[in-house]
Amino acid sequence: MNNLLFEFKVDKSTKTVVVEREFDAELSQVWDAFTKQEILDQWWAPKPFESKTKVMEFKVGGRRFYAMVSPEGHEMWQVQQYTSITPKTNFKFLSVFADKDENIHLPGSNWDLNFNEENNITKVSISIYNESLERMEKMIEMGFKEGFTMTLNELGNLLPTLKK
Repeated sequence: MNNLLFEFKVDKSTKTVVVEREFDAELSQVWDAFTKQEILDQWWAPKPFESKTKVMEFKVGGRRFYAMVSPEGHEMWQVQQYTSITPKTNFKFLSVFADKDENIHLPGSNWDLNFNEENNITKVSISIYNESLERMEKMIEMGFKEGFTMTLNELGNLLPTLKK
């Protein structure tokens, strides 16, 4: 596990955050973990928060509407609108904050996720582009790096427990 790649880079000049993470798992397992609601909800939140999906339509034009729920029950809603899907290799979505009634709060960020496998190690490369530098800086200030690192570690711990 210690030799698996994990990089987190912030490039203010391009308003982009790039995260690269390797997992000791087959591509299809990692892809499913990112694209199936029942698996996503097990890891897509830094502990002690939980992910609760209300709607998930993994298709171009579809969306995932979910909340990160604190231990006290406070819900922070988000919408991921899927804009492009190339099975097992790439998908893209617009991520925006929302209220519980799915009223979205722009601007959002554009996520571009690439998946590839070599020798049973799957590398996920995530590029997160923000139209607004101010939004990106706020995201970083709110602890995105720490939270997303914890979240990806949750996935790393979960993958060996999933049935192949």
